[in-house]
Amino acid sequence: MYADIIVDISHEKLDRPFQYLVPAGLEPVLEEGMCVKIPFGKGNRLIQGYVIELTMQCKFDPLKMKEIHSVVKSSAGVEAGMIRLAAWIRKNYGSTMIQALKTVLPAKKTVKQLEHRTIERIADRETLIAALGEAGRKKQAARERLLTQLLENERIPYEWVTGKLGVSGASINGLVQNGLIRVVTDSAYRNPVRCREQSGEKKQLSDKQQHIVDEVLSDFDGEKPGTYLIHGITGSGKTEVYMELVEQMVARGRQAIVLIPEIALTYQTLLRFYKRFGDRVSVMNSTLSAGEKYDQCERAKKGEIDVIIGPRSALFTPFPNIGVIIIDEEHENSYKSESTPKYHARETAKEVARMHGASLVLGSATPSLEAYYRACEGEYKLFTLKERLTGGTLPKVHTVDLREELREGNRSIFSRKLQELLSDRLQRGEQSMLFLNRRGYAGFISCRACGHVMKCPHCDVSLSEHRDGRLVCHYCGYAQPKVSNCPSCGSRYIMGFKAGTQQIEDKLKELYPQARVLRMDADTTKTKDSYEKILSAFSNGEADILIGTQMIVKGHDFPNVTLVGIIAADLSLSIGDYRAGERTFQLLTQAAGRAGRGARAGEVVIQTYQPEHYAVVHAANQDYESFYQEEILYREMLGYPPVSHMLAVQIFSQEEKSGMELAGYLARIASGFIENGESPACRMMILGPAPASIGRINDIFRFVFYIKYGKYDKLVQIKDVLEEKLSQYQGKENVQFDFDPMNVM
Repeated sequence: MYADIIVDISHEKLDRPFQYLVPAGLEPVLEEGMCVKIPFGKGNRLIQGYVIELTMQCKFDPLKMKEIHSVVKSSAGVEAGMIRLAAWIRKNYGSTMIQALKTVLPAKKTVKQLEHRTIERIADRETLIAALGEAGRKKQAARERLLTQLLENERIPYEWVTGKLGVSGASINGLVQNGLIRVVTDSAYRNPVRCREQSGEKKQLSDKQQHIVDEVLSDFDGEKPGTYLIHGITGSGKTEVYMELVEQMVARGRQAIVLIPEIALTYQTLLRFYKRFGDRVSVMNSTLSAGEKYDQCERAKKGEIDVIIGPRSALFTPFPNIGVIIIDEEHENSYKSESTPKYHARETAKEVARMHGASLVLGSATPSLEAYYRACEGEYKLFTLKERLTGGTLPKVHTVDLREELREGNRSIFSRKLQELLSDRLQRGEQSMLFLNRRGYAGFISCRACGHVMKCPHCDVSLSEHRDGRLVCHYCGYAQPKVSNCPSCGSRYIMGFKAGTQQIEDKLKELYPQARVLRMDADTTKTKDSYEKILSAFSNGEADILIGTQMIVKGHDFPNVTLVGIIAADLSLSIGDYRAGERTFQLLTQAAGRAGRGARAGEVVIQTYQPEHYAVVHAANQDYESFYQEEILYREMLGYPPVSHMLAVQIFSQEEKSGMELAGYLARIASGFIENGESPACRMMILGPAPASIGRINDIFRFVFYIKYGKYDKLVQIKDVLEEKLSQYQGKENVQFDFDPMNVM
């Protein structure tokens, strides 16, 4: 047996493993993730390494292979667990071990240790007064200023002395050498949490909320932790349940991970948890500096924090003893990684919970079909919360048929109903939110004379017009100036289909010049803290209307918002994806749930060209169960997840012909797994290969084929065989595997 061993698990240095022979005595005990001692280099000095894979395949000359020296006894630490998790991700999602390790291990960039320095006086007052007099006679003004301050204060921050007092390092060193002062250095951690709120009062849980907490804790204390789905309508108090569970787990000496789908939600969620748990809470997300990320991982390992909040990557915080993992808004697409390894946070969290003996709690007003299906099958325990905590009712929903609006002469992007309700809210001093599932100033630029669409020269997608006069590709970043004449026929009638957030902002200012408007989309949230600034400004009543894309409808709680307008409700129905109906229903229900969360009743306007579509009808009625029953029938008929499983094999190639050939070769290998004895309903299906829906991005051709089958482990087996064949393949193509993809490529 041979072991592949990583000798340095700092994220930045993960480049390649070294292979060692496993001595016969260690074969029964050695496992992936264990820390071992190995002879390394010419001098065979003993160093520590981590086993990342055990194999019977020798990659080098067996006669030159060195043996593992021994297993390090304390190898069941945090790092060992992270390496076992990386091995699980590699096996279940397809990637190299190095890619999986880089996903789960905290980046140990060369981060300078943050230090706090303090100047302390060590001489008595008489000696200091004598030194002060001498500094005055010698006209040493800087030294005089420092000694004067030290007579009044025993300790002074070093940065304050060099900054405010203007004392140089040389002057300070002179006083140190004279035995008058000393410089004390303390290491400190960077803390990204900037909340300084007073602690909030703990809310009394309702009977139904308390029942959920009791059930989860009862299972945990009985050493039978499980997976739980809380299906609670918007505003039903799921967060209070999460906080109580976290508090109870912390009291048991365990840690908690709280996952949220968007960085935009971090600020509000963090505020609520900080009021309850103070400095024992921290965050982990992509806006943190390398130093801040590294320090949060160190604090977690050393037990200085109990709760971490953040999006998908926060799942890999190196806590030693996790008690509960909570995934809020579990239906969100952002929980699925779009880069290799393409893991899903829900399934990976289940494995992390298993490794720690922890509980996994999923929560949503619109659960994913996967989670609800498993709850119905008894795999998860289902809880429902159907009443709003404030005692208010769900908002009144108006569905507006935009075809009817056009027939009656309204060419505005705002229906008459929405305009009427916006005017009413502005008069009453209440807030409104307008949601659009688009980005940029215009969707696409086309010629009204010949139909030519301005496309990216490197991708098979249209360019979007931005206000600065540029046409931009949102896939590769290509940009060019706006055109005034059609490059195909020369016509002047070339213009954009204007339905972007910027254009809604312009139209609002035309209609309501007095309204204070904030916009939140990908263009206004590029800088650090931009989410917090926009959300806190809106929360503090500094704006009347908030316009935004998907990020404004997820989980936010603004008690003064009594109107939500959904501008183009059915845009997401038009994408060729089996999840289109589910996504649209979730988006509309979540958007509607932002209205009327305070004491006053809310209203929602859904503007749509397809008012009769079942996703729109059930969202307007806030009826999840009816939507689920209808949608799951389509999935059963067509064999799509969650009823069956699906593996997407994605091929990326610089050459169109060689990419298609490789896709065909891999599809033929996969077809060898089809068992003719199975009934047609249960038999494996292969769709494709074919060019992807966007066949080229950034001059890379994209091909895909899908394998549908009921047994996940069989798809993993096919992935393993394809990976083995690819390891012998000499071409430049890149192949990726995506299990139960969130988007069809």
